[in-house]
Amino acid sequence: MQSILSRFDLTKNIVYIAFFVAIILFYLVIGDKFLSTTNILNITRQTAMISIMAVSMTFVISTGQIDLSIGSVAALASLIVALMLEATDSIVLSVGVGLCFGILTGALNGVLITALGVPSFLVTLGMMGIIKGLAMWITATSAIPIRNNAYNTIFGLGTVFGIPILFVWTLVALAVGLFVMNYTTFGKKALAVGGNEVAARYSGVNVTSIKIIAMTMSGFTAAFAGILYSGRMQAGRFTFGEGDELTVIAAVILGGTSLFGGTANVFGSVVGSLLIGIINNGLILVGLAVSQQMMVRGAIVILATALGTRGFRFLRNASKG
Repeated sequence: MQSILSRFDLTKNIVYIAFFVAIILFYLVIGDKFLSTTNILNITRQTAMISIMAVSMTFVISTGQIDLSIGSVAALASLIVALMLEATDSIVLSVGVGLCFGILTGALNGVLITALGVPSFLVTLGMMGIIKGLAMWITATSAIPIRNNAYNTIFGLGTVFGIPILFVWTLVALAVGLFVMNYTTFGKKALAVGGNEVAARYSGVNVTSIKIIAMTMSGFTAAFAGILYSGRMQAGRFTFGEGDELTVIAAVILGGTSLFGGTANVFGSVVGSLLIGIINNGLILVGLAVSQQMMVRGAIVILATALGTRGFRFLRNASKG
């Protein structure tokens, strides 16, 4: 028993256990409707933006940082793209401007964190307020409709061989994230910085550039998530991405990435976002009120995180007894 537990890391695998347990429980309560093709595809659509942002947040957290501005960046990016489409009707130009906004915001976050020595929590919290206010101000809190059917198909409503385009974009982001984390020097250096910043610096790692790149990636994917929000809803709104920062962070932590940096699991982060999507969907189908759903989701996240960080130690000690 002890040898088995010594090889099994509950911290890294709790998300997969919780994923299958959630599916089984909701299936037993709801029935075939929960595992219907329509419902499964709906879950993939609902979680796509969270999954994509979770990929880059994995890099941010693995370096020991945090980004609370992603929800606001997604909202303003959706508005920028909607306004650009309204003015030019050019998909390439509009998407390019929206993504550039995300890149610049992420880079600015990184520069402020490294140059001023201000904790990323405070920098991105302040940036969240600035961008949120700007998104509300430039449109007077009004939604901007998107009438470009090609754009809406590519970034929200389309399918590829019956698979929602939003899930296809999720798979692309996952593939890129896995490659960068596992097969590039940046991925290894990001883990080194999060594991021991002083040791990484003495080893010749440019800690400043690693942090800035990680924050820039986060800004880029947040803007892309905003583009997907606008494509799916066929409009830009300042409310898109509201609260996503906490959901994304929860997905990453549930997926096995340490909140203190040094370890990362890109695939686990995406599974974590799908787990949260399954929970949200299941609670709606069960018929719980919104207030009740919030309470249950909060309890599940706390429990799963606690099991991941403490459970393995408890089981190992129990086996010794």
